[in-house]
Amino acid sequence: MEVITEGVNNINITDSLSNKRNRIQVSNTKKPLFFYVNLAKRYMQQHNEVELSALGMAIATVVTIAEILKNNGLAVEQRIMTSTVDMREDAGGRPIQKAKKKNQEPSGYVDDSHVGFNNSLIGGPSAPVNQIEILLGKSEKFDELMAAAQEEALEYEEQN
Repeated sequence: MEVITEGVNNINITDSLSNKRNRIQVSNTKKPLFFYVNLAKRYMQQHNEVELSALGMAIATVVTIAEILKNNGLAVEQRIMTSTVDMREDAGGRPIQKAKKKNQEPSGYVDDSHVGFNNSLIGGPSAPVNQIEILLGKSEKFDELMAAAQEEALEYEEQN
């Protein structure tokens, strides 16, 4: 019992939606995929890392963005976190985030045992929605690869 009490007392609760300047909240309907890829590159240039976040059906988009950056040698995965967010509607019918259960996983492993099919607000006034957060850092070759891409873009502009 003492171990549980000690664990509860040591919990550090923070608002994950706080003012993080290197956080991108991805939607799979608002912007094209490569808008987010290019934005993530810019954020990594400015902050050395970027946190990609998505709810529900946009989770696949975030994973795709992370894989594109990793496969192009620009990023390395630092952390993956999954959670279930309880979404409720406020008086105006807009969804608001109420509570969150986080499952922080070691690099390379995602705990999807809690993932279900109820990823929308169709289920009534309260519905759980899955969330993912992926933290990517600059790779060792990031600056070199970005400089080469910029040089290539300048050469292309000069030719046209």
